[in-house]
Order: sequence, then structure tokens, then C-alpha cells
Amino acid sequence: MNNDELEIILPDDFHHHFRDNEFLNDTVYHAMKRFGRCIVMPNTIPPIRNKLDADNYFKRITKSYIYNKNHNSKNHNSFQPLMTLYLTDKTTPQDIIDAKQYGILACKLYPAGATTNSEYGVTDITNITNVLQTMSEQEIILLVHCEVTDKKYDIFDREKYGIEMMLRPIINKFQDLKVVMEHITTEEGVEFVKNCGPNVAATITAHHLLYNRNHLLVGGVKPHLYCLPILKTEKDRHSLLEAATSGNPKFFLGTDSAPHIIGNKESDCGCAGVFTGHAAIELYAEAFDKVNKLHMLEGFSSIYGANFYGLPINKQKIKLKKSYDGIKIPDKYNFGNSFVKPLRAGELIHWYID
Repeated sequence: MNNDELEIILPDDFHHHFRDNEFLNDTVYHAMKRFGRCIVMPNTIPPIRNKLDADNYFKRITKSYIYNKNHNSKNHNSFQPLMTLYLTDKTTPQDIIDAKQYGILACKLYPAGATTNSEYGVTDITNITNVLQTMSEQEIILLVHCEVTDKKYDIFDREKYGIEMMLRPIINKFQDLKVVMEHITTEEGVEFVKNCGPNVAATITAHHLLYNRNHLLVGGVKPHLYCLPILKTEKDRHSLLEAATSGNPKFFLGTDSAPHIIGNKESDCGCAGVFTGHAAIELYAEAFDKVNKLHMLEGFSSIYGANFYGLPINKQKIKLKKSYDGIKIPDKYNFGNSFVKPLRAGELIHWYID
């Protein structure tokens, strides 16, 4: 195998924040260069709570895709946004039935207050018992931001307690429900998913494969590495990397690319979210390359997630090449009427799309 280049099936991203309106042309531009499909996160302002919201959002994203395709002739990837609903205490079983008829594949469970734009989220999982039952019956996947939000729990332990207080009870009660534990960050999360049945899977981000909490905190706080769930220990990072590169189909790609304008990150109360959309598959290639597992990237990025969601494998391919000298990432990218600072801003990456 040539370790300087790699051709893989066009990847999919099973966790992507496009934001909305004036931001879409920029976020869609980066995503469509790297992915065939993206699971679209519904925590917009206001959130995507029913099929009408989803349809209108889909049309806005598609309009941006067409705009970018017409203005960037080098990119000919097919691209499909896959819509989701945002679960609230007021979501009804009929909302789920309507979503299924529309073609929605998944619904997102944000515990209220867990992350960006989650204030409308579920306050107690018992409030959505009937909704979860209907999702199971309709074969709609549950996506879980698995963190408790009670302030008595340390921020570095929120995922661990989220497993025991939220995720495990749901899985035990609804044993036919397919569940994705989103953006796992801990060794406990990895082991939990491994030990569950085939109906439970997890996404892993590139930044959690490449960074730990020392990168965030040592030598000064790095606001553009602040995300939720927060970066964890080096031991946790190694556990995630082992899972991602293992060939276990329970683990697949979900970038959680989550852009914010620079001013909202570099403030006295900075927003959570890391923007990786500009170089997402390239960063995953770097992580896999560092542990000599490039040959496992295609399954993780292009096959396992599609299989879990019941989607056909993309027919197109992309080629990644390695640059030993490195390629410098810009200090910022356009983001609507402002700018976003990407991961590795002003620094080097060593993989690129040919």
C-alpha cells in the first residue's frame, strides 16, 4: 500500500452543523467538497421541530448546494442533506409519523441546556416516552447528545453520567430502537457502545481523535478548541482512536463541525463548537495515518455509517494525498457576513484532497 495517497469511497458525515440562512453558502461549500451525504443537525434558531421545518431547511441547504455547484466547477460530488428533527417536551407521536412519511431518518435528543441552542431540548426523558416508542415502531434512529446537565456534575464527567442516567434507561426500555451515541469522548463511552447490541452505534469527531484537554487548557485557554462534550484525557483519546481504527462497524464518522463567528468564540462566555468542515476528512486521515491505520479509514468514513442508517454506499470516490511539507490552513474563512476561525488556523495539515 502506498502510504502517500489513498483512494476511498466518497465519505458521509453523520453529524454536521450547517447553521442557517446567510451562513449556508459557506458551510455547504466545505461539506460538499468532502462528503456525499450529511446528517443535518436541527439545533438552528428556531430549531427544526417538525416536517415543515425540515422541508424548509432542506430547501435552503439545497439552494446553497446548487449555488456552490454553479460557482465551483471543479466540484462534481453528488451531495444530499439528510434531515433530522429536534426533540422537545412537546414533540408528539404524530410529529414522528409525519417525519417518517416525509423521509426523515433520525431525531436528535438534546438534554435541555447541554450545548449550543439546546434550551428547547428535553427536560426529562420520561416526557418523550410515547415519542420514543413511536420512533422505534417507525424505525427512526435516535441521536443522543449524551450528557447530564445538572450543575452538580463535573463537566468532564457529564458523558459518564449521561450513559447511566439517560442512555442506558432508553436502550433498556426500547430494545428495538436504533440509537447513535453522538460524538463520544470517553473510554467509558467506547466500552458502553461495544457492549451494547447491534442497534447501538457511535460517531467520533476528528478533533477528539487528535486533541486532549491539555491542548485546550495548558499554556492558556484555546477558545477555538472548546466544544461540548469537552475534550477529555489522553487515555480517553487513545481509546477513541483505537475504536475508530479497529474496523468495528459500531463506530463511524461524525464531524460535529460546529462553526461560530470569531467574536462569539473569543468572548467572556465563548460558544462551544469546533469548526472542522474546512478539512474534515483530511484531519481524519491524519489521525489514522499517525497510528498506521490508513487502510481502515474507508470503512469508518464511507461504509459503516451508511450501513447503520440503511443507506446505499456512495458510488463516487475521492483521492487523498499526503504532503510532507504540510499545507497551511488560512487564519479564517468567510462565514456569512463575518468570519470563522477553523481548527489548525495558521498551522499545517498534511493531507489534502487531490
